[in-house]
Amino acid sequence: MNPTPAFFALIIGTEILNRRRQDKHFDFLTHELIRRGHTLTGSFTIEDDPALIVQTIRFIASQPNAVLLSFGGIGSTPDDHTRKCAAIALRDGQLHTHDEAHRIISERIKAMQIPNGHYPLRMAELPRGARLLDNPVNGMPAFSLDDRYFFMPGFPEMSHPMVTAILDRYFDDAAPMHRFGMTALCRESDLIEVMEHLPKGVELSSLPKIYSDGYRTDISVASQDRDLAQKAFVQFERYCREHAIPYSLHDAG
Repeated sequence: MNPTPAFFALIIGTEILNRRRQDKHFDFLTHELIRRGHTLTGSFTIEDDPALIVQTIRFIASQPNAVLLSFGGIGSTPDDHTRKCAAIALRDGQLHTHDEAHRIISERIKAMQIPNGHYPLRMAELPRGARLLDNPVNGMPAFSLDDRYFFMPGFPEMSHPMVTAILDRYFDDAAPMHRFGMTALCRESDLIEVMEHLPKGVELSSLPKIYSDGYRTDISVASQDRDLAQKAFVQFERYCREHAIPYSLHDAG
């Protein structure tokens, strides 16, 4: 049995952090993963700083069963550092001409009549052992390493179909999560005693809220084992009844 992948997003672009461009990757990726029974373990949005990119890739790669989905910085302009940073973080630090990428990009340069075509050819300089990812929009390939680290353009119209293809090819859908939810009319701290005694293998989400008429806490428990999730949820129901805490059931989603 293959270990459960831990998916990480790396969104690279100073223009996102200074709000000249709105990020669209996080929402897309979380929804796409949830649809397949997976979740995102972590997401990093960072500026176009080579040292920071290298450090972030290395950190993600150090996590157990990590899968990296990286967006941005693989082009040919001076602020596109990701290809080199991936080589430093995951390989020998050098970029090497990828023959197939060079051929594809050369053909696209001619077909699209791109001026100064020697600049796009820089995108054929990739870390050793890179595999190409098809670009459904303009044909300029992205790349992956070790079938675990995937480096895509920052443009959502290009990278999002790549994500779908990656998940279809490399990762099986996970077993569905069974989720139960309630809203309890109490402080979050009132329920900690229950939280501390939940069975292992149960995912807990607790969201406290404050309204003009008092406190509320949304509780969600989930597990791939339906009986286990239901057992955990019954503990909350029992506690609320025993302590006269009003609550209402809801679909936690």
